[in-house]
Amino acid sequence: MSQMTVIYEQLRDAILSLEMAPGQRFSERSLESRFSGSRTPIRAALARLETDGLVAREERSWIVTPISLDELEQAIEFRQVIEVEVVKLACDRAREADIAVIEEILASCREDESRAAWHRVGSDFHVALARLTSNAFYIRAVEDLMIRLSRARWLEVWTVEGRDRSWDEHHAILRFIREGRVDEAVAAISGHIEGVRSRNIGSRLTDAPSHPVRGFAVVGKAS
Repeated sequence: MSQMTVIYEQLRDAILSLEMAPGQRFSERSLESRFSGSRTPIRAALARLETDGLVAREERSWIVTPISLDELEQAIEFRQVIEVEVVKLACDRAREADIAVIEEILASCREDESRAAWHRVGSDFHVALARLTSNAFYIRAVEDLMIRLSRARWLEVWTVEGRDRSWDEHHAILRFIREGRVDEAVAAISGHIEGVRSRNIGSRLTDAPSHPVRGFAVVGKAS
């Protein structure tokens, strides 16, 4: 693995886990010290993160992009379209062995109750559903959505109630796909996405007193 890839992945994880806060400013020099690396791979990693929408250049420094409510609304609208089509195709194309792999993904967070594990498993679950389509475009679209929605999705796993809800909804979606029940699978994924939107977008994004997003940079207006 190249130094650029290592730096990119570590910075991305720090941003998505909110270790690096939305709105936080930093310099390339600070990253040189952090990674004991040269400027070239650091700049390449930052360029990739900029493409992901996670950082932006500000004059001679960089900033972790604020959480944009407008972008979140647009991403969720797009997600509804994409993931509904994903489950339709999955109902037709999924093999039992592939579904068993997804069940293992879901089961893994029961072994590790940390919020980080639940957050990771949630993303892995949706990408794994996309892989059931055997369509590279759907897979890339869902991967990108999981990155762009990642910071807001922390709210969904912040409480035991939220984690249990995700557990139940994910298993219901997978069960309908396994049984080829297209209408039920579509209703389940659509309801899951809308539930995440209604619970987590808007004032709740910054109102939760103990949530790490509180006090961070959030821009735009919730609908």
